[in-house]
Amino acid sequence: MRSRYSAFSVGDVAYLLRSWHPTTRPPRIEPDEGLRWVRLEVLETTGGSPFHTEGTVRFRAHYLSRGTEGHLDEHSRFVRHEGTWSYLGAL
Repeated sequence: MRSRYSAFSVGDVAYLLRSWHPTTRPPRIEPDEGLRWVRLEVLETTGGSPFHTEGTVRFRAHYLSRGTEGHLDEHSRFVRHEGTWSYLGAL
């Protein structure tokens, strides 16, 4: 989760697509150039240890959009795919 937030922050579209599960991955992502991610709060997690095959993360990501503060709340699901964690989607 934190690595995906960092990728959104720096616009690393290739990493975002690689870390998205192939069954839910969009064909492309076009970052909003007027959006700047400024802070991540992880609010709750389940699973996600080396012994788990799935987990969830509830988070709040804070941003500035053309000078206006905002935040995105999401409860995300991750699954282990081919040995790495992949973002499956929001719950």
